Amino acid sequence: MPPQPNAKIIESISVRDFFDSFAEKLELELVTGEEGMKRFIREKSINRPALALTGYFKHFANRRLQLFGAGEMAYLRDLNEEQQLRIVREIIARHIPCIIVSRNLVPIKAMYTAAEESRTPMFRTPMKSKDFIAETTILLEDKFAPRTSIYGTLLDIKGIGTLIRGKSGVGKSECALALIERGHSLVADDVTYIKKVGDREIVGTSAELNRGYMECRGIGIISVSDLFGIRCVRLEKRIDLVITFTEWQPGIDEERTGLELAYYEILGMKVPHIMIPVRPGRDMARLVEVGALVQALRLMGHDSANEFNERLIAAMTSGS
Repeated sequence: MPPQPNAKIIESISVRDFFDSFAEKLELELVTGEEGMKRFIREKSINRPALALTGYFKHFANRRLQLFGAGEMAYLRDLNEEQQLRIVREIIARHIPCIIVSRNLVPIKAMYTAAEESRTPMFRTPMKSKDFIAETTILLEDKFAPRTSIYGTLLDIKGIGTLIRGKSGVGKSECALALIERGHSLVADDVTYIKKVGDREIVGTSAELNRGYMECRGIGIISVSDLFGIRCVRLEKRIDLVITFTEWQPGIDEERTGLELAYYEILGMKVPHIMIPVRPGRDMARLVEVGALVQALRLMGHDSANEFNERLIAAMTSGS
């Protein structure tokens, strides 16, 4: 198996980064604590400090965003001012990243006091608690997703995300151009940026700067959408198959049956891998297209190599 590319693991994001990235989408308003925006969010889940309000702090998730919804705010208002201030100070003393109050509820005086004296950021949002949790969890999953980059061209071929790798000048872009001419879509040329979505899949995209552009040696930079239409450009695609172009040499070991499956590891996930030797006269675009279609059949439970092998064994058995 080829070596895994270096991965960038996101272990934390700052409250400032969270606010700048999602303030508009989550309708966040900073109430107080501007000085504490350098604090870090170290987990991608949301915590509602219900038990903590009663003074029970065992297993308190202090590394997460702390969401105060209608229930938490109602409980605090039933306490006297001294109790309110004591419990909010105890929560903040656990080095939480920030406080968020949902439903546009007005924070009580004790929350203002404790947040200001500890320089803890506090926000408000008009969103309901359950909607805020659902939306924020998805956004944080993306922020914390492990990432890497691979030199290669990513295309969508009949719904199969196909990453074409190989040495510089081996013909990746020329092959991709031929596939785009046949109606397939370009995701990224030259460098593909990859992130792991949950534990299920890896998704590739291109840099914003060169999205929809390709470098063709001898011609230069071309705009795929201008030449072939906007339908030939995709923003991102799950990676289902990796194809590596290698230089053909006499005596090279080439796969003949397809019975032995190989894999390429990306961010801890094994992706089906095909190595295709490049030599004059071979229609590389056609071979890549067929490789993607074979993978599509495998995903649907049909393996041509195994089916033929079983037929061959049955024929040999019946003949004997």
